[in-house]
Amino acid sequence: MFEFLHHIDTQLFFQVNHCMSNDFFDAIMPAARTKTTWIPLYAVISFLIIKKYKFQAIYVLGFALLTLLIADQLSAHIIKPLVQRPRPCNDAEIGAMVHNLIDCGSGYSFVSSHATNHFGLASYFILVFSRPSNRFYVVLGFVFWACLISFAQVYVGVHYPFDVVVGGILGALIGYGFGWANRYTLCTRCGKTL
Repeated sequence: MFEFLHHIDTQLFFQVNHCMSNDFFDAIMPAARTKTTWIPLYAVISFLIIKKYKFQAIYVLGFALLTLLIADQLSAHIIKPLVQRPRPCNDAEIGAMVHNLIDCGSGYSFVSSHATNHFGLASYFILVFSRPSNRFYVVLGFVFWACLISFAQVYVGVHYPFDVVVGGILGALIGYGFGWANRYTLCTRCGKTL
């Protein structure tokens, strides 16, 4: 069963890494997965939270940091060392065939910390910012952002598709949990609801 899943995952990887390869993606995907690219977005999100929640913003930002911390620690320091799946670019069987656009690094592949972290933040921020009047656009925006970063991880050659799918699901669950913890805290301690 594991071999069958690995075969499917490898075929999907090459569909993204080879078949979708083009000059435009080659230029933007390495940047799309880089933390510094998204600093303006993080700054805008922080500003909007501070503007909306004033003194209660400490709770909202604190739970966002907890989401990121738990997602990153769980994916990078617990799951990856347990599973020890090599990255596609380091895989002895396929490494030479990978269209690798960045330094491969020596870390493991499963699960993708980028996907876990960004889907965690995306699901958390969806709970923070969505209202009935804007829910569609908030969900679309944050899910697109997390999907773009996750897709870039596969495209540049450092993760298999299943790595980012499982990482995304794990991150979404973590973000959702902390989003509800944040709602509860604001409701009980500050008399404010999200």
